[in-house]
Amino acid sequence: MDLRHCSFRLLEVFMSVVQTGSISETARRLHLTQPTVSIQIKRLHEAVGEPLLFQKQQKLVATEAGLELFRVCQQMFGHFADYRDFLQELRGGERGRCRIAMVNTAQYILPKLLGPFSNAFPHVEMKVEIGNREQVLARFERAEDDLYVFSHPPSLEHAHAGRFLQNPLVFIAAPDHPLAAKEPITLADVVVERVLLREPGSATRMLFESTLQSRGLILSNSIQMASNEAIRVAVGAGMGIAVLSQHVLPKSDQNIVILPVEDVSLVSHWYFVVRTDRHISHAARHFLQFAEQHLDAYLDSTWVRNELSQLSHRLNM
Repeated sequence: MDLRHCSFRLLEVFMSVVQTGSISETARRLHLTQPTVSIQIKRLHEAVGEPLLFQKQQKLVATEAGLELFRVCQQMFGHFADYRDFLQELRGGERGRCRIAMVNTAQYILPKLLGPFSNAFPHVEMKVEIGNREQVLARFERAEDDLYVFSHPPSLEHAHAGRFLQNPLVFIAAPDHPLAAKEPITLADVVVERVLLREPGSATRMLFESTLQSRGLILSNSIQMASNEAIRVAVGAGMGIAVLSQHVLPKSDQNIVILPVEDVSLVSHWYFVVRTDRHISHAARHFLQFAEQHLDAYLDSTWVRNELSQLSHRLNM
């Protein structure tokens, strides 16, 4: 079979199988039968003449040839989607779609920009995915979104980042915790307490553990928890102390206090990240420009670090 005879539907089926890793899930999503999906994938294998998928731990995973075809399909479908958006814009109004994936902590920040943008441009379809760092990195590797939000951007050649907000990390405890009444408090005081941590790979945890390692300090007791909210509630209930982004702490929460640990300052930053090797929708570019122009209006100017102009410029090159 000649590759030129491949239909859009055939390529759409292949993209879904790569994204879901499943024939049955693709059939469900596209309202097809499983045999139909299997036949479509077989036809595509024959057309390409190279293995595109292989079985790994009960999931279908793209081969090198399959992953490259997946990227080509994304580019192609992206350009056609942009053309559709262009035609819609000719008929009046700002339209399009913007896909954003963010790590968990960013959900406390980004809605403050997403809300005003959506109100100003109601015909832009916003799709937001939230996950831990590992999950968002996986989406980044598959190039499933237009924009990504990390506090520690991936160090990859095709990743380009623009800093927009400082992310101060603070130590918290229950008001009746012994450290809440102690002065001064040092990092050495912290490590002998029970510390509540996010999962390995969390940017906050990586920064904290890196700081401990540089000081030659080791935690004596720690508990891993799944979310910032769970940690905050557990700290308020007296389970231990924790390091969290100051942005996730409600000002009205009377169940926790910030510990003034005097010999350490843990600070990271939030970044918008794009892949420079893939198509970015016009709506996503528009959102990035909106963010660049309105950071001070919608986010706490104390923490704003607006370095988005170079990122926007790179996308418009």
